[in-house]
Amino acid sequence: MTTDRDSPMDGPVTTAVFAAKGVDLTPNKDQGVIKVVQCPGFDVDRPMIGDRVTVHYTGKLLTGKKFDCSRERKEPFCFNVGKGQVLKSWDIGVLSMQRGEVCTLLCKPEYAYGSAGNPDKIPPNSCVVFEMELLGFEGESLTDDGGIVRRIKIKGDGYSQPNDGASVDVYLEGRCDGRLFDSRNVSFIVGEAEDKGIPLGVDRAMDKMQKGECCLLYLKPKYGFGSNGKPEYKVGPDRDIVYEVTLKDFRRAKESWEMDLNEKVDLAPGVKSKGNQYFKTGQYQQAVIQYQRIISWLEMECGTGIEQHKRIQEYVVTAHLNLALCFLRLKEFSHVVDNCNKVLELDENNEKAFFRRGEARLHRNEFSIAKEDFQKVLQVNPANQAARTQIIICQNKIKEHHEQDKKIYANMFQKFAEQDAKTGKTKRRRDDIVRTTMNGEVGIKRRRRSQDARL
Repeated sequence: MTTDRDSPMDGPVTTAVFAAKGVDLTPNKDQGVIKVVQCPGFDVDRPMIGDRVTVHYTGKLLTGKKFDCSRERKEPFCFNVGKGQVLKSWDIGVLSMQRGEVCTLLCKPEYAYGSAGNPDKIPPNSCVVFEMELLGFEGESLTDDGGIVRRIKIKGDGYSQPNDGASVDVYLEGRCDGRLFDSRNVSFIVGEAEDKGIPLGVDRAMDKMQKGECCLLYLKPKYGFGSNGKPEYKVGPDRDIVYEVTLKDFRRAKESWEMDLNEKVDLAPGVKSKGNQYFKTGQYQQAVIQYQRIISWLEMECGTGIEQHKRIQEYVVTAHLNLALCFLRLKEFSHVVDNCNKVLELDENNEKAFFRRGEARLHRNEFSIAKEDFQKVLQVNPANQAARTQIIICQNKIKEHHEQDKKIYANMFQKFAEQDAKTGKTKRRRDDIVRTTMNGEVGIKRRRRSQDARL
C-alpha cells in the first residue's frame, strides 16, 4: 500500500540512494527512470504493451512536497500502458511491475514533466518521485463484446497497419488449454483468413497490428472455431483458444478513395460471390465483411449514366439485403432493421426488405409492427404465402400477450381486492373495539350519576 505522508527529501541524497538500491529501467541505461521495489508482487505475470492497468500513485518533488495522489481522491487510475497515454516514466515503470507490487520511481525531467514542468505544481526541469502500486491489469479488448483480447509481447514499427483486403505475411501459433495445435508461416488476405483455416478473431485483429508486432490473441468461441470446433486441430466446440501472431510483413490494399468508379464496379461481383460462398457454408461473420466492402465502395457513388447508376444501386441494395440475412442468422436484429431501412430508402416497395425487417421485429417481440411489415409484403406481392403465415403467427402472438396481460392485471386486481378486504376487516374490528369501549365508558358514567343521585 502506498503512503501519502509528506516526508522531507534531499535531492542529492535521494538520487544516491536510488542509484545504490535501484534498477535503471530505461532502454539506453541513462538512469532516467530508476526503480526501487518496496513490496514485491504476488504474481509472476507482468503487464504487456496495450494492457489496461489500474494503479494507485503518489507523486512528490525531491523536496518531499506531494503534488498529486490518487488515494486522496479515493479513486485508482486506469490507462493503457505503453501507448503514450501517460508520462514516459509510467509506461516504462509499470511494464516492469507485477500485480500487487509497490515500488518507487525516480524520474528525470525528460521522462516526466520536461523543461516546462507543470504550472503551480512542478518547477521546470524537475526530477520527481512516484510511489506506484499496481492493483491489476488485463488485455486490451478489440471488440465491444470482449470476444477478442490482445496482449502485445513485442511492439511493432511505424504507424501503418493492414487494412481490409491487405495481403499479410504472418507467423502464428494456436493453442487450446495450452496444447499447440497450429504452428506455421502463412499469407492471406485480410477479410478472407478463413480460406487458410485461420479463425475470424485473428483476421479481425490484423488492422490493429503494426509490422514486426508479436501479440497474444485470446479468442472466445464466436471469434474462434465456434460451435463446430475444428476437428482437424482436435479443438472441440465452443472452446476458448489463444493465438500468438507475428506480423512479418503486409501490403495494403487500395482504399476506396484510391480506386476509380469503374474499378469498384468491376470488383464488386467477385466480392459478392465471395460473400455468398461464406454464407452458404454458415460463415456469416466472414460474409458480412465481404458485403460491407461493397457498400463502402459504392454507397456514395452515383455513376456516370443511367445504366451505371442502376447497376450501382443494384449492388448496394443486394449487399444490404444480404447483410440483413446474415444478421438474421447471427441474431443481431437491430442490424437487420437498419439494413432493411436503407434498402427501402432506395426501393420503397422492396419485398425482401419488408419481409426480413418483419422477421427481425417478430424476433424482438414487436408483433404489431412486424405484422404491418408482412402486410406490406402482401401489398407488393399478394401471392407471398410465407408472409401470410407470418401474419397468422403475429396475430397469435398478439393474442397470447393480451391473454397474459389479462392474467397479470387480474392477479393484480385480485391482490388489491384482498388487500382492501383485509384493510376493511381491520377497520371494522377497530371500530367495534372503539364502540365497545365507548359503550363501556357510557355505562360507567350512567352508574356513577345514578349513585350520585341516590346520595
